[in-house]
Amino acid sequence: MSAARLAELIRDAQPCVVLTGAGVSTESGIPDFRSPTGIWAEFDPLEYASIEAFRRDPAKVWSFYAPRFAMLTEAEPNDAHRALAALEEAGYVRAIVTQNIDLLHERAGSRDVIEVHGSIRTSSCRACGASYPLAEVVALLEREPAPSCVACGGVLKPDVVFFGELLPEWAIERASELAREAGLLLVVGSSLEVYPVAGLPLETVQAGGRLAIVNRDPTPFDGDAELVVHAAAGETLRATADLLL
Repeated sequence: MSAARLAELIRDAQPCVVLTGAGVSTESGIPDFRSPTGIWAEFDPLEYASIEAFRRDPAKVWSFYAPRFAMLTEAEPNDAHRALAALEEAGYVRAIVTQNIDLLHERAGSRDVIEVHGSIRTSSCRACGASYPLAEVVALLEREPAPSCVACGGVLKPDVVFFGELLPEWAIERASELAREAGLLLVVGSSLEVYPVAGLPLETVQAGGRLAIVNRDPTPFDGDAELVVHAAAGETLRATADLLL
């Protein structure tokens, strides 16, 4: 019944914009951050994922990121990623705003993806600004604990948004514009706790759009949603896509 209702909302409340969080990738074997068994239950984000920590000890921060880079490069898109890509291809999804850095939406075939927290696609030299693609960074990590720029020797930083950094202005502006114009904002796998992205559902509702949430756990915006599905993202979205395609 929930898939049927979600399919109805997607069909009738166009355009549909999708907001995804870590929960959309857990079925690809990527841990989330904020659940009781998530990454931040084991690691203090201020020690391993803040810009101050990186400036203080980049090797320590890279010791946290290096195994995750390997995990993310080996992960494969799951049913949720594939369903959203198929719905975009069919014209049911206008764009995807994602808090994830794992590139799985892109690898599944989605074309209009706004990565508000950056991605592992590249890392940049803090000294000269040179940019290195993921494959080169992985190769550098096999030789040194904190990869350095081959041109100037400066330390590389993943092009993801650390705690203490601002989100890319163009990305959050586009995400806000999409949220305001959405007939339906479909939230998938996000706890809706990290701002400013967590404020996007409010922008949609205030502009007269509708809200649907697919997330295993409750969110602060469940009361504003026309449909809340506490279930696995892959199963729910695959069933929904099957009804629409």
